[in-house]
Amino acid sequence: MFEIREDDLSSDATRALLALHLKGMHETSPPENVFALDLTGLKDPRVTVWSAWDGDRIASIGALKMLSGREAEIKSMRTHPDFLGRGAGAAILDHIIATARARGVIRLSLETGRGEAFEAAIRLYQRRGFKKGEAFADYGPNAFSQFFHLTLAA
Repeated sequence: MFEIREDDLSSDATRALLALHLKGMHETSPPENVFALDLTGLKDPRVTVWSAWDGDRIASIGALKMLSGREAEIKSMRTHPDFLGRGAGAAILDHIIATARARGVIRLSLETGRGEAFEAAIRLYQRRGFKKGEAFADYGPNAFSQFFHLTLAA
């Protein structure tokens, strides 16, 4: 079982996992389609970041960005390579969904890419009920991005 903590982005482990995330996004996405937030973006007051820990080892990270109205976006989902397939990403995603519900969010959305590097994450989102849909917020349709949405309340 993973311990989920709100993360202030100050630990070396968190920063290293975020650096790995940004590096991975730049390696697997066209430059104009890298929408991953850096540390400054993650410190925006509309963003809350959580990390999942197994003892003193970081297992995964994810963030919730509040958008206008009662909508929110999932950002910066990344599982440490040592924890792939062990439920760390699912633990963070479940926590984000529960928090969004508690905050009164009615639609939770995300942008992700295409290709093998994104397939495991997409399967996880789909298992949690996310459906493919239109671009949202400041995103525009493009050949690389995919958009998924989860309705939390009517």
